[in-house]
Amino acid sequence: MDILVTNNPMARRNYENKLRIEYSDDGFIDVLIRVRDFVHEGHLLLSHPLSGSVKPNETLYKSVLVSGTRGEIDAQSEKIIGQCVLAAQKFSPREIPESYRKDLQAVDYLLISEAIRR
Repeated sequence: MDILVTNNPMARRNYENKLRIEYSDDGFIDVLIRVRDFVHEGHLLLSHPLSGSVKPNETLYKSVLVSGTRGEIDAQSEKIIGQCVLAAQKFSPREIPESYRKDLQAVDYLLISEAIRR
C-alpha cells in the first residue's frame, strides 16, 4: 500500500481508508523532510513534492505520495526531494489568515488526488 505523507487534515480524512497515512501537524518543509527520510529508506517518489504552482510560502499544506515498498535508494527520487527541500527553504514563511486555510487544504487535496488517480 502506498504512503501519503501529509499535514493536510482533508487529505488524511479522505484517504485514511485507502492509503497508509503518515500525518503530522508540522509545517510544509517538515513534510518535505519526512518525505526525504522515506526516500533515504528506499521508497520511491510517486508524486512531485512541489506540484502545482503553489509556492511553499503561499500554503501551509503539503501532501506527497511515496511507494509503500522499499528497495535500493532511487537516485532520481533522492535528487528531486533534495532540490525541493532546498527550494522550499529559500522562501520566508508568512502569516496565512485562518479564513484561507480550508481553501488551501482543498487545493493541496485536489493536487494529490490527481496524482493518486494516476
